[in-house]
Amino acid sequence: MTPHFGLPEFGFLLRGLQWTVLLTLVAFVGGCTAGLIVALLRTCGRTTVEWIVRIYIGIFQGTPLLLLQLFVVYYGLALLGLKLSAFVAVAIGFTVNASAFLREIWRGAIQAVPRGQTEAAMALGLHYSARMRDIVLPQAIRIALPATIGYLVQLIKGTSLAAIVGFIELARAGQIVSNQTYQPLLVFGVVGAMYFILCWPLSWWGSRVEARLALAGQR
Repeated sequence: MTPHFGLPEFGFLLRGLQWTVLLTLVAFVGGCTAGLIVALLRTCGRTTVEWIVRIYIGIFQGTPLLLLQLFVVYYGLALLGLKLSAFVAVAIGFTVNASAFLREIWRGAIQAVPRGQTEAAMALGLHYSARMRDIVLPQAIRIALPATIGYLVQLIKGTSLAAIVGFIELARAGQIVSNQTYQPLLVFGVVGAMYFILCWPLSWWGSRVEARLALAGQR
């Protein structure tokens, strides 16, 4: 007898949702941290460091996340004797990938801060770390926030790629339930609703923040 979609199947989808949220949080926090560090290195004024950062960004922005980065982390490291669980592998892959894209957002925000403020801080004798901490970054955070929220929404939806290495997140859980119940429209309707509940409030918040910043800039 073919099972129907019921509470056990819904609970399985909820567990997939939990893993999607956890993977997103790990990748986003790690990506923000690494992306900010890379952005600061990119704007430090040292040519050698900036070239290394450019190569790093070029590799991870110029190669596909699914076919190369996740495969290399999960299967490539295993060939070298470092066997990682599916969650750890995809968390590393998404974190490194997120850092490359968030770095561009943060670099643009840092460079959007009026240069006159940085020059004034230099005239006062403030070191690079003090300039960034006290003057540039507080303003850059406000500038980067809408784009960062937008990237977070894309990251949530992008976690479905983790299924390629056997990690069961929301989309993969939906596929498993669909194959068991033969009710793909119902199952993926529920999956889509879960993604919507996650993503729409963030998109709305990002739009509100962007509108507030635009209004503040006109004053």
